Order: sequence, then C-alpha cells, then structure tokens
Amino acid sequence: MQENHNGSCLCGAVRFTILGPLGKVSFCHCSQCRKQTGLYYASTDVANDHVEVTGADNITWYRSSDSAERGFCCVCGSALFWRGDGADQVSILAGAFDQPTELVVGSHIYCADKADFYEIVDNLPRFEAGRSSTSSPGAAG
Repeated sequence: MQENHNGSCLCGAVRFTILGPLGKVSFCHCSQCRKQTGLYYASTDVANDHVEVTGADNITWYRSSDSAERGFCCVCGSALFWRGDGADQVSILAGAFDQPTELVVGSHIYCADKADFYEIVDNLPRFEAGRSSTSSPGAAG
C-alpha cells in the first residue's frame, strides 16, 4: 500500500496529497523565511511528481529571488511552498500537513542568518548556510 500524506492551507482553498514518503524537516533561519512566516521555516522536501494539488488556482507564486519562488494561498495567505528554479523537488511547510504527519526533524540551515531573539537549543545538525544550492528554502531565496 502506498504511503500518502495530506495537508492544506488554513482556509482549505488549497489542498495537497503527497504520494510516498516525506523527507526530514529542515528549519531554515534565513531572513526571507523569517519575514514570510514570523519565525523560521520548517519544511520537508518532496519530489515534484509525488505532489498532487487541488485548488492550485488559489496559489500565488512570489518570486523571492532570481532563482526561487514561494507559493502561498491567495485566499488566506498561508505560506505553503518553496521551490528553486529547475529543482526536481518542492519544499512544503511542515505545519500545513494534517495530523498525524509522521514527519521527522533533520537539521537547521542558514544559522548564520538566525534572528537575535531566540536560541537553537537542540542537538540537530546545524549549517551556517544551506545543505546544497537547491534543496532548501533559504538556499536561493
């Protein structure tokens, strides 16, 4: 039996199903993720061909840099996706998944850009920048 994971924006205008396993959660501490969500970005990477979206016409894509964009619900404003140009995967915000998520935490990225009002207190791996140039939200904006 195939593993499926469902989620949505706050108002339900955008719903998604992930066909197959989820990647580990990355916590991105870059300034763009912080400004978009109010803290840091917690997301999991999923292969593009494993994502089915209902209500895609309610997604607005914001070009956040010259190499990436962020998708959010145009009805309720929920941040949902980050994708790098030409990447074969999309990052999906962990909080958008329905419970139980079965997500597993993985690492902190862009720690050098972390806000000054909190500390990272767990023992997860930490990266000053991203793990790679295309696999994480802050990697290219």
